[in-house]
Amino acid sequence: MTDFAHPLITTHDVAKRLTDPSLVVLDVRHDLALPEHWGEDRYREGHLPRAQFVHVDRDLSAPKTGRNGRHPLPTPDAAAALFSRLGIDATKHVVVYDQNSGMFASRVWWMLRWLGHEAVALMDGGIEKWVREGRPVTTVVETPPAATFTPHEAASTVDADEVAEALQGTQVLVDARAPERFRGEVEPLDPIAGHIPGALNRPWGSNVSADGTFKSVAALRSEFAALLHDTPLDQVVHYCGSGVSACHNLLAMEVAGLPGTRLYPGSWSEWCALHPELNGVSRAT
Repeated sequence: MTDFAHPLITTHDVAKRLTDPSLVVLDVRHDLALPEHWGEDRYREGHLPRAQFVHVDRDLSAPKTGRNGRHPLPTPDAAAALFSRLGIDATKHVVVYDQNSGMFASRVWWMLRWLGHEAVALMDGGIEKWVREGRPVTTVVETPPAATFTPHEAASTVDADEVAEALQGTQVLVDARAPERFRGEVEPLDPIAGHIPGALNRPWGSNVSADGTFKSVAALRSEFAALLHDTPLDQVVHYCGSGVSACHNLLAMEVAGLPGTRLYPGSWSEWCALHPELNGVSRAT
């Protein structure tokens, strides 16, 4: 499936493929302030033809315990059951999108890659770009035939214990949240403000231009090189508030030709529950 080897796909190329029976399209619109219904309401008002709605909380997250973060990563078996229900198997090409810049859709992109499905791409610019270009939307909700998704864990993750053990080591943590949250000046979602000690800040929004599409390969590569210097890619670990926007940084590094970095899925919401004494709020980091 080499034609989906790149992590991004243009709206133009998606439009050309909409009649391809091997294509699965996933709508991942979401709003953290209105998590229960906003994305599904927008989906029912209009979505890409053949698109199925995927809910960040109900579909892409495991049950919360109060100590495993706001969007716990599902088990591989639970994720495989979801992807099977969505009609994804080894023969399918998957396009994911959200309202614009891909922050939520990147979670599905990463989860599919995590379980070994390489033929997945994020639609650059999201449905906002699609609509601006006058492309078709529909209110028809289609249910594809179920498939059998076989997981093969490929992408690497780290857990909170591994992060704690590595705080004094060579591992480099990259926090995808907004600078004011990273610095601990505000915290709208979690009970403790701050960041994991020693982390660097790369807000996920830095990966896109003003129109919501990704920056060029050269720009992304230059910016990540300036942040990470000569850090080996397998020593780079991404996190955010709950393991969602961190996937955007992972995707952006793939776009830049810098694969092989890892995700801490529990992210700050798990870390601050497990290690409230280690909040990294020192404004100097």
